[in-house]
Amino acid sequence: MTHIDEVLGPDDDTVTFFQPRAMVYVTMLWVIAAVWATTLGLFTLIRLAAGDRPTPGDLVLYLELALIVPVVLAAVIVLAAWNRFGWLHSSMRGLDFAATGRRPVHLPWAGIGEVALRYRGPFTELVITPVDADFVERLGGPGRAPRTRRRGGQVAYLVDVGLMSPAPEVLLAELHRRLPTKV
Repeated sequence: MTHIDEVLGPDDDTVTFFQPRAMVYVTMLWVIAAVWATTLGLFTLIRLAAGDRPTPGDLVLYLELALIVPVVLAAVIVLAAWNRFGWLHSSMRGLDFAATGRRPVHLPWAGIGEVALRYRGPFTELVITPVDADFVERLGGPGRAPRTRRRGGQVAYLVDVGLMSPAPEVLLAELHRRLPTKV
């Protein structure tokens, strides 16, 4: 009796997709800087509307905070998630994947019903819908439960792939190669 994952042939065709730490840091830095600068600007406008005029010393402090806080906060977040960034392995046996900070999942190719990308840029997510829950094998390891989305009675698994290397387009091409009718 053969298992659905049993493969005859070479098992060295694995393609690995991962999130480079530097790319995650720079992206987080720009997102945090944009939010932080907007917050400081709104705070200054609220102070002006309330009749409290900021002194030149206050403006220098705000400028310093606008430069320092995003750098430090992005570094702390990257260090906290250092070994838990998302990844995906495509091999003869199927897909192994984990979203950032989540436990990994294995799906054999026969168990994948549909894959698709949603959103754009650094926030791109891969949505993997299994044919049936029996095909899903949750692997051990640290982290929270895998990211899922429930719609219409189906459970889909989500993986953040926007910052993965190679790019999400390469990932989609690899999945199309393995699952031409399901991508």
